[in-house]
Amino acid sequence: MTLEQLFDSEMTGEAGPLGLAVSGGSDSLALLFLAQGWATGAGVQLYVATVDHGLREEAAQECAVVAAHCKALGLEHSILDWRWSGEGNLQAHARAGRYQALAGWAHAKGLSAVALGHTRDDVAETFLMRLERGSGVAGLARMKSRWSAHDMSWRRPLLGTARSELRHYLEARGVQWCEDKSNSDTRFGRVKTRAALDVLEGLGISRQTLADTAERLSGARAALDFLCDDIGRKAAKLDGPDVVFNTKDLSAAPEETCQQLLSQVLAWVGQTQYPPRRQATVTALSEAKAATLNGCLLTRTADKLRITRELSAVSDQRVPSHGLWDGRFKFHGEHSKELTLGALGSAGLAACDDWRATGLPRSSLLASPALWRGSDLVAAPFANFGSGWRTEIIAPPAFLRR
Repeated sequence: MTLEQLFDSEMTGEAGPLGLAVSGGSDSLALLFLAQGWATGAGVQLYVATVDHGLREEAAQECAVVAAHCKALGLEHSILDWRWSGEGNLQAHARAGRYQALAGWAHAKGLSAVALGHTRDDVAETFLMRLERGSGVAGLARMKSRWSAHDMSWRRPLLGTARSELRHYLEARGVQWCEDKSNSDTRFGRVKTRAALDVLEGLGISRQTLADTAERLSGARAALDFLCDDIGRKAAKLDGPDVVFNTKDLSAAPEETCQQLLSQVLAWVGQTQYPPRRQATVTALSEAKAATLNGCLLTRTADKLRITRELSAVSDQRVPSHGLWDGRFKFHGEHSKELTLGALGSAGLAACDDWRATGLPRSSLLASPALWRGSDLVAAPFANFGSGWRTEIIAPPAFLRR
């Protein structure tokens, strides 16, 4: 089967309009040309975006290369700017920033999904990196070819294809790709992993072998997800903006299932593509009463474990009243351009005389969504303030959907 046929098979059922994330490297350029061929036959409109992180001098040239290819193909191309604050892990923040920028662009364009150029090599690299971190079944399983995050659908149609195959494909078309110099910078974990993979090849442990193992573990992950859904429906519930676990039901679950349940909730409440590392979750759970992790606050009582959004993680978030706030909340009511959504905070809570009647902890309400007109509080449904507005919770884990 040719690359074109494989790509067409992977994109079965996709009706578009479809976004493509293209950096100028070999993988994403191959995605661009393969998608163009598929879209022509399928009658799907394509849009292309390149994220400029502002970290490398050659980034502007790479954006120009992608723009030139798009112009030749008759495709609209956008450059999305993302800047690092200088704090935390650069690669982790850059990855999260890319997804946020791409999701915002895709929503603005009205796209049905965004396709990424991850390959079989990325599957092998990710497997080895997570193995080093001591990940469980869910972490070691092959990355998903289709999933949803940031209220957007994402596709990885090249996961079954080796990078070398894509480069041969581009060479046959006479297409030059850009080489990212950071791919040889051994300060980064993924670069070290690629060097380790070359060593493992000599021992007979190929990228294909690791990718196949990750694929088999996907079946184990599916079984684990099924068990998690079953236990989660018994042990967890939504309580206002929070997720609350019954610790008796949770402790009765197998350790791996318990870990997976908590990881899903922490990723959803914390609005991160990936959950925190396994050991970090274990450490947070060992705290007697309270801990913070992944932008979440974990608090315990005798029989409950409550997962709450941390106020500091959302205190600066503001969106129009009709927008999606913190990736989880939408407001329904009489929208107008002077209204915005933001965290309730201490000033907002002070205006909510009836908040104690909700039964929710103060910390939960502080980080809950509220409707503002400038500095004036208009509505805070979780705190029993204001009328005519309803809050919708978007895309919780399956076991929380009643």
